[in-house]
Amino acid sequence: MIDFGKDVRLWFAPQRLRDEGETPDYRFSLANERTFLAWIRTALALVGGGFAVDQFLPDLRWGVRVGMALALLGVGAACALRAVNHWVRCERAMRRGEDLPLSRFPVLLSLGVGLVAAVMVVVVLLGWTDGR
Repeated sequence: MIDFGKDVRLWFAPQRLRDEGETPDYRFSLANERTFLAWIRTALALVGGGFAVDQFLPDLRWGVRVGMALALLGVGAACALRAVNHWVRCERAMRRGEDLPLSRFPVLLSLGVGLVAAVMVVVVLLGWTDGR
């Protein structure tokens, strides 16, 4: 069972992970950290994409532009939060000798990005502008 409150506390005090289980092979911890950094890069790209849609598509209808920008920003924020939570959960599982945690987040991320991409295809094909 996942104790989300305990996971969040560990975000700010990761040294407390040492109280659990045994120290894993450092290569696994470093691989976990690289995975975390990959998720953070993905989050930054999504946030950058959200700002780009908002700032560089001024002729796009306001509601469409803001909707796509907010979707990308929201998915980017969720991705960043998921990154740290997954890092903590994986580190804990390795220390306890447990299976690594499963997550539905990659599917949700793919659906979110795919939805925004589909909307952008429609916008490009229909050329929705605000009439300027």
